Amino acid sequence: MEIDFKDIKVIGFDADDTLWVNETYFRDTEERFAELLEGYETKNKIDQELFKMEMDNLPLYGYGIKGFMLSMIESALDLSNNNVPQETIFKILNLGKEMISHPVELLDGVEEVLAKLEDKYRLIVLTKGDLLDQERKLEKSGISKYFHHVEVLSDKKEQNYSNLLEHLEINVKEFLMIGNSLKSDVLPILNIGANAIHIPFHTTWAHEMVNDSEQINNHLKLNSLREILKYLDNV
Repeated sequence: MEIDFKDIKVIGFDADDTLWVNETYFRDTEERFAELLEGYETKNKIDQELFKMEMDNLPLYGYGIKGFMLSMIESALDLSNNNVPQETIFKILNLGKEMISHPVELLDGVEEVLAKLEDKYRLIVLTKGDLLDQERKLEKSGISKYFHHVEVLSDKKEQNYSNLLEHLEINVKEFLMIGNSLKSDVLPILNIGANAIHIPFHTTWAHEMVNDSEQINNHLKLNSLREILKYLDNV
């Protein structure tokens, strides 16, 4: 597949599971949450109810760890018919605090790639999540120096991207988005006429899954961030 990036002037990067590890910690916490509630339901049922609670709460809390914490607490109350011990609620809060304070683990090749791109392109971060948490992760990551702009979006739909590119005075034909999610980082970008590269992470949140009918093929799918360098001729 021939895709030409010669007109690209601005490259946007998703953050979670594109620049650093994120989803792995959510899956690990879900496992520990299920263990705390194993006296009330099966693990499968607990997982299902927690995901449903997250989806119900998404319009209220948005994306990120804090909303996840609240959904865990509410799920624990529902699954236990409001009988969950106070000690268990305290443990759930600590699970969330551990996630928030977890060291930032950059994915392989991230700083190498950013260092090679920063003089040739305008680099920006476009991510979802809690503003305070994403700012913290970016600061702890040590890579904030490479980016001209950081934007934490409430969602990543076509209109979100269009509004931001217009605000930043970025021509869609000159913009390339790189991320791990087809739903959030690729499909809406292609739909507004910009370019996208998909670099899957080994774990994907169910909410970010797309069905086969939504799959499209006019984008690159790579195995690692390092691979993008051979497609950007002027690096």
